[in-house]
Amino acid sequence: MSQTLPLRLHHHAWITDDQEATRRFYEDVIGLPLVATWTEREVLTGAERVYSHTLYGLADGSALAFFQFADPKDQEEFKTDIHSTPVRHVAFKIEAEAQEVMRERVIAAGHEESNAHVIDHGYCVSLYVTDPNGLILEFAVDHPDMEKIDAEQRATAHADLARWLAGDHTSNNRWR
Repeated sequence: MSQTLPLRLHHHAWITDDQEATRRFYEDVIGLPLVATWTEREVLTGAERVYSHTLYGLADGSALAFFQFADPKDQEEFKTDIHSTPVRHVAFKIEAEAQEVMRERVIAAGHEESNAHVIDHGYCVSLYVTDPNGLILEFAVDHPDMEKIDAEQRATAHADLARWLAGDHTSNNRWR
């Protein structure tokens, strides 16, 4: 029987208004290499569209992808509306030393310290950064006992969800 779960994230796609500003941020500040630029013309939602599609690689072969359309009307039509909510983000696992280097690089690149803030969630410590497109990135360092925490959460995930849905909204995060 073949594996039915996805093997890994292939890419996460987003819209950018400025491919070069996005490249500077991801390649020069964050350190993700530009691994592909596709310039294409194809029919999307019933009309021919011209766009560029850039991908920035992660260590596991997955990528962050950014689209920019040549026609401003197409750009507006496909623009990602995020409403500046902190709960809509992309999270990456990172080592503690690399997280601190990342924070220092973001600040050194001229971003305010408020755009490189750290939150201790208990089960992980996360650095949050916002890219030039408004996309929030989380760089998470797992708790040293993450294997134990993961096993406990997997064992109680359905019961915890049922409890919460039934109206019991008490926290089950004892690591915080």
